[in-house]
Amino acid sequence: MSDIIVIGGGIAGVSAAARLSKGAHVTLIEGEGALGYHASGRSAALFEQNYGLPPVIALNKASAAFHQPYLSPRGFLLVGRAGEDAGFEADAKTLKCSEISVDEARQHVPILNDTISRTAYHAEAWDIDTDRMIQDFAKTVRANGGHVLTGKPVTAITRNGRWSVRCGDDTLTADVLVNAAGAWADQIATLAGVGPIGIVPHRRSMARLPAPDGHDVTRWPIFFGVGETWYAKPDAGKLLVSPADEDAVEPHDAWADDMVLAEGLDRYGQHVTAPVTRVETTWAGLRSFAPDRCLVLGRDTQVPDFVWCAGQGGYGFQTAPAASQLLADMLLDRAPEIDADTIKSLSPARF
Repeated sequence: MSDIIVIGGGIAGVSAAARLSKGAHVTLIEGEGALGYHASGRSAALFEQNYGLPPVIALNKASAAFHQPYLSPRGFLLVGRAGEDAGFEADAKTLKCSEISVDEARQHVPILNDTISRTAYHAEAWDIDTDRMIQDFAKTVRANGGHVLTGKPVTAITRNGRWSVRCGDDTLTADVLVNAAGAWADQIATLAGVGPIGIVPHRRSMARLPAPDGHDVTRWPIFFGVGETWYAKPDAGKLLVSPADEDAVEPHDAWADDMVLAEGLDRYGQHVTAPVTRVETTWAGLRSFAPDRCLVLGRDTQVPDFVWCAGQGGYGFQTAPAASQLLADMLLDRAPEIDADTIKSLSPARF
């Protein structure tokens, strides 16, 4: 018997469980055999405070201090070609990058080709040690007397004064149910008899390439095309390239679409001198968005002991420290540190 059950063992669920476990008895349920199996395990693992809509940026900034032990320097480079000036200037302004010369940009990424006409850079982007963050949150749950259960897909949810959650041969009960099920958030709501919000998963594909032309890519920044039509990020001596696709799909164990990936690799290839000759591995994750592309955090308006922690989109790790703290503050009757306007913009009541 628990005070709170959290469904979903991605970064949203495990961080919420950790924060809540400091004031309540919490059980975290994950259907897969390991935490962070789906979107969280396939993240680009970047902390960029200026990435997202204003409420997301507010959560990013409120998360910054917590992130520090998990960060390592990366940097961010925006690259544009002739005819992309308006989009380049809009992206640079949004992401607070300073324009630099193309020659300076090639000091960061030497494979940029002669079609590149404008570049902007800032150093305030970092890699996140995502696995360590997930495991540290899970350790907090256990240290506070909570439970972390994996390999427990939820098959039924009923409510008769308390929530009863059926998973495998077990039935768990709690006063409050937190829905942190990512791409499956609306399905969990429906299973619980709660009206869905319209959380839609979108596929994001990725390819791992050998280091181009044998370069040491360790200190290269992440680099983006204008309008985020592709991006490339160093990873363990290789280069990850994504077409930055956002195709709406049903919840599933995602895989990369070969045609979409090929088109994205071609867009990347148009900006660099090193042709893509070999792809080592490919995969995909699901970024799940609410209709307005902001997170959904708080009690359901019709069923107050059903709590939404969903719609993280591509901002799950960036926002997790502040989002989970806000959720815990709301459920444990503490004054939130996040401002009232941001809280309102994240509330399920907006739908």
